[in-house]
Amino acid sequence: MSEKMAWSQLIRDVPDFPKPGIIFKDITPLLADGEAFSAVIEEMAALVDGRVDAIVGIESRGFIFGAALAQRLGLGLVTVRKPGKLPADVHAVEYELEYGVDRLEIHRDALAPGHRVVIVDDLLATGGTAAATVKLIEMLGAEVVSCLFVIELDFLEGRKALAGTAVASLLHF
Repeated sequence: MSEKMAWSQLIRDVPDFPKPGIIFKDITPLLADGEAFSAVIEEMAALVDGRVDAIVGIESRGFIFGAALAQRLGLGLVTVRKPGKLPADVHAVEYELEYGVDRLEIHRDALAPGHRVVIVDDLLATGGTAAATVKLIEMLGAEVVSCLFVIELDFLEGRKALAGTAVASLLHF
């Protein structure tokens, strides 16, 4: 069994969570397995190409993978948060969800013009959260090199929301 096959089996399906009809991809067993978690970070690190100045983690599971990846690459971590979580001046972007509108924020001084970043999250679904994060990065004058995800739900076509941005995912469902 390949290493990817082994760690991918640690992602469990939880039916009807958080609401009926949804099959939630639960990564907590993967995170609890040190070897598997390390293997995922190594695979993500192998996908980072060229000069990168920082890793951007999206709240909240993107913080987990983003922090580990940033540490592995010797880079800093920039966090993109939900409203009211960052203490200094922020830029904010609203984006649409299936059931309403949400908002993401980044510190205005988190990145400088010309910085090159990789955005990291656990899951690419419809792409709204990642696309909003790309907008925040661009508001700071920084450049998104790529977006990295552990899991991509292909049937939701989230890559369409990220047209023009390089996207890589370790697993596809």
